Amino acid sequence: MRFVEEVVVDEFLPTFRAMLAADLRERGRTQSEVGDLLGISQSAVSKYAHGEVEMNARLSNDDRVQELVARLGAGLASGEMSRVQALVEAEVLVRRLEQGDVLAQLHEEAFPPLADYDGDFAVHDPDSPIRAAERTLGSVRRGLRTLENTSGFAALIPAVGSNLVEALPGAASIDDVAAIPGRILDIKGRATVPADPEFGVSEHVAGVLLAAREGGSDARGALNVRYTPEVIERLEAAGYETVAFDADAPVDEAVADAVRANPAADVVYQTGGFGVEPVVYLLASDAVTAASLVRELV
Repeated sequence: MRFVEEVVVDEFLPTFRAMLAADLRERGRTQSEVGDLLGISQSAVSKYAHGEVEMNARLSNDDRVQELVARLGAGLASGEMSRVQALVEAEVLVRRLEQGDVLAQLHEEAFPPLADYDGDFAVHDPDSPIRAAERTLGSVRRGLRTLENTSGFAALIPAVGSNLVEALPGAASIDDVAAIPGRILDIKGRATVPADPEFGVSEHVAGVLLAAREGGSDARGALNVRYTPEVIERLEAAGYETVAFDADAPVDEAVADAVRANPAADVVYQTGGFGVEPVVYLLASDAVTAASLVRELV
């Protein structure tokens, strides 16, 4: 694991300080004065001045870094810019370069798993897509542990298999829904999870969840289980809102219409049709909560 802050410290900071120290020296400032302005020792200034500090060429050749160095050098040397202002200006550039820019690229090279995520993002942003994705995947993993540790869950797995899913906030397609590749199957009385959760690997249960959300549900998690009248009776007795939909109609439309009639529904189900296995879908705020509903049934 390598943090983006380490990239800043190891790559940006030495390069930036060396460039700024050289700029200030060229403007007639002594090593002592440069040390005071940058908050570093004279020996450190000497190392920067004599090229004893390794610089990152991608950063030193970046026009924005060069422009900022020249601007800060001029301002600090003339006294028109305070050290606080210089720090703030540098921090602003660092944040820009961390977000889908050169520092983000260096971070990805230093920590290759980040390459799995497309688009521009800042890893330290609390609302970043990568954080939301990882938290969603983590929620599905915790839900799976709940299912694996719930005695009797295997008997609730339908013939087509179960899947546990969770959607990202604002999910628009199955690519925004984390699920299990394949299905959770009953293998000799044991619930078997074939692989770690991923995004975009469930069409059916993810599609039902998205349809429920389109119908007005605020659920982000879902799990399908075997249908029996007793399952519905138990859920209703426990206080959950249930609503049936037509198994012979297109699933997305049928689920959306059923939930639209009762947006508070915690459970949507169909009792089967021609070539269609009856099934129950448990809706919840997240995958962990959806998995916990199984405890009402065993």
